[in-house]
Amino acid sequence: MSALLPLLVPVAFALAACHSHLPFPGPDASDVQTARSHAVVSTPAAFSAPARTGEGWRLEPSGPATVTHESAMAKGEPGARRRILPGLEVLLRDSVHLVRGKRAGFITNHTSVSSTGQSGIELLHGSPDVNLVALYAPEHGLSGTAHGGAWIAGGRDASTGVRVHSLYGKTQKPTPEMLRGVDVLLFDMQDVGARPYTYVWTMAMAMEAAAAQGIPFVVLDRPNPITGRMEGPLMQLEMRNQGQAITGYYPVPMRHGMTVGEIARYINEEFRIGAMLSVVPVDGWRANAWFDQTELPWINPSPNIRSTEAALLYSGLVMLEAVNLSVGRGTAAPFSFVGAPWLDTPALMRRLHEFDLPGVAFDTARFTPAGAGWVPFRGQPVRAVHLRITDREAYQPVLTAFVLLAEIRRLHPRDIGIGSMLQMLGSRWAREALIRGDDPRGIVRRWDAENAEWQLVRDRYRLYPAGEE
Repeated sequence: MSALLPLLVPVAFALAACHSHLPFPGPDASDVQTARSHAVVSTPAAFSAPARTGEGWRLEPSGPATVTHESAMAKGEPGARRRILPGLEVLLRDSVHLVRGKRAGFITNHTSVSSTGQSGIELLHGSPDVNLVALYAPEHGLSGTAHGGAWIAGGRDASTGVRVHSLYGKTQKPTPEMLRGVDVLLFDMQDVGARPYTYVWTMAMAMEAAAAQGIPFVVLDRPNPITGRMEGPLMQLEMRNQGQAITGYYPVPMRHGMTVGEIARYINEEFRIGAMLSVVPVDGWRANAWFDQTELPWINPSPNIRSTEAALLYSGLVMLEAVNLSVGRGTAAPFSFVGAPWLDTPALMRRLHEFDLPGVAFDTARFTPAGAGWVPFRGQPVRAVHLRITDREAYQPVLTAFVLLAEIRRLHPRDIGIGSMLQMLGSRWAREALIRGDDPRGIVRRWDAENAEWQLVRDRYRLYPAGEE
């Protein structure tokens, strides 16, 4: 990591009362040496749970659920919601000077909505102050309905007629041709707070491309749906995906605890991207708030992340998708299960009870995955454990996933390997510790020490207070 760079513009706060993977070539590193960044500051449908039977949970869906839900997760449930404004609305309210008189490109998808659910594309296209000339689509497409890993085609946006360029296909970084005729590049998408999620790395590569072309880059910030807490191994820069799907591009922990705007500031300064960066902050958000404690509408950021709870579970269980286990894709509750047709669930349950993991309870489950897209063990009966969050403030998703993987390997050493885990973990030492069979609690102590040092860097780029002030 580079030496820490001072912020070039001080930040003030004006705050009112959260895949399957395809191989891609890695992007070229930017060689721009300057760094200029600043923050622009301005003054669910119900989920039907699996039925409980005498021998555990049974879930036999005819196909994957498509509804969203926001559930109260025992301790730390939503309670009173707080009104906040995403960066999209703050831009149009009092930071429109960043785009006025300029031809704007917009890296976005269906999650770019106002606090009342209005489409970001339509708001910008309809604004007299914005000349929207190009759209750029990430994984899952502008609509967010494409299955994980599916290539996204370019074309024209049906509602506005604006040209759409794909950033999830032959290239994941805007080419000079894609940026021709663009004077400013905007980014607005809802992240889920986990390093392997691709949207934030789409932003990072676009920042590199914009810097190379001398185009200002504006991030319209949104909350981290699973709060500002971090957990898990810090990605080593040498583990940046090259020739594979982007499950990590710059060093952050597995659960990074940052907003996309904060990550943009961090990588621009620490890794000398040189982008002319502006971040339009969320108005009214605090870093200890869960998404379902705001009044913002929940929009599934991708087909299988259907709630705040799913985003929290995903931040740990996503790494189990690098091995031959099911995490519940093809069921009504993705990322609520861990299983395989051969799993000895009674033995695993005994081991899990010995660990007494915080904030989570386990039940046995059986299900048969179905549906389109990448669905491990499709059509096969799967034996699994069901994760039930009892206290999300105490729950440690990455620790829980490490314990599950370590104990399943102990029970089934010939059925499961972790050869493909290196890129997902982003850490050689963490993978080697798993191979050796180290106690997961010892692994946690090491990453806690690592993250304590990294937090000193992260805190330089924070935009939001942690609690009531």
